Amino acid sequence: MEDESEGRFRTLISKLFGKTDHTLEEIIEEAEEEGEVGEEDAAVLLRVLGLAKKQVADVMIPRMDIVCTDEEDGTAEVIRQMIARGHSRILIYRENRDNMTGVVHAKDLLKFLVEPNCQTPPLSAVMREPLYVPETENLRDMLSRFQKTRIHIAVAMDEYGGTSGLVTLGDVIEAIVGEIEDEHDPTRPAEFQELQDGKLRLAGRFPLEELAERLSIELASDQVETLGGYLSELAGRVPRQGDAFEAAGYRFVVTEASKRQVRWVLAERLPAPQDADNAPEEA
Repeated sequence: MEDESEGRFRTLISKLFGKTDHTLEEIIEEAEEEGEVGEEDAAVLLRVLGLAKKQVADVMIPRMDIVCTDEEDGTAEVIRQMIARGHSRILIYRENRDNMTGVVHAKDLLKFLVEPNCQTPPLSAVMREPLYVPETENLRDMLSRFQKTRIHIAVAMDEYGGTSGLVTLGDVIEAIVGEIEDEHDPTRPAEFQELQDGKLRLAGRFPLEELAERLSIELASDQVETLGGYLSELAGRVPRQGDAFEAAGYRFVVTEASKRQVRWVLAERLPAPQDADNAPEEA
């Protein structure tokens, strides 16, 4: 059943393109084919519709990659991390990352830094309570939550109440418009690299659709959209470094992975099987 917001969206799209007996996706795709809407605009509209099908876990920063500090490290360490990492918000934990207790905003520290002879405040004076969300929350609901609370950073929790990752408003926006780089983002290596020995170095998040279009490597799945997701589907878990798989005439070796995602994969074409009639005879 459509909710109220999706119903309004359907009415608007139907009025714009004069089609009422199709799904929203079909209306948008047909409008693109007929030139009534541009390719990029259609892609954005389809991504908006897809928000309800994606979860926080699909876009969050994994637990071990979160930039955070221990309460005992104090405010000075938070400031150092902000300067070194270029972040405007830093999560604070007590004892371990499963116990996130607060978040410090750079703007809350500014008044202490500009006032002369002002002592560095304790973390308790500048820490805000974090927003906690389940990692299974869909991105449409997550976007609504960010809007209602006016909080743009949240701690994702797993089913056992431990920290699963970190999600920001920017992560949800990127699910709609694509990746947004800022001046503090480190330069990332290309997600597709052709090596001198003929092998391919691929990011775990490399899309299966693009893999088929650019390299004619067909890895079909109804459940996942990325290479890392496909290998996880084959393994029945997140593969570990060194795990190898054979599919579509290629051997895929996981070269870098965390507990929650495949980061890099080395792909090598398998030798073509010899025709039995042309195989060399044994002496």
